[in-house]
Amino acid sequence: MTTHFISTEIALPANPLILKQEIEQTLNQQGKPLRWAITSVNEIEKKVKVEAIITR
Repeated sequence: MTTHFISTEIALPANPLILKQEIEQTLNQQGKPLRWAITSVNEIEKKVKVEAIITR
């Protein structure tokens, strides 16, 4: 098992209550997330930038 730092952009959902679920689903495709944070929000493009530490 190794840890990796990743950065990804996720489309901002219409319903903000499912944002956490969307982020975790996207990160799980890369590996098991240990921790993650939203580092920026682009309201014009409707995207959020997420940085995470994952294990594979």
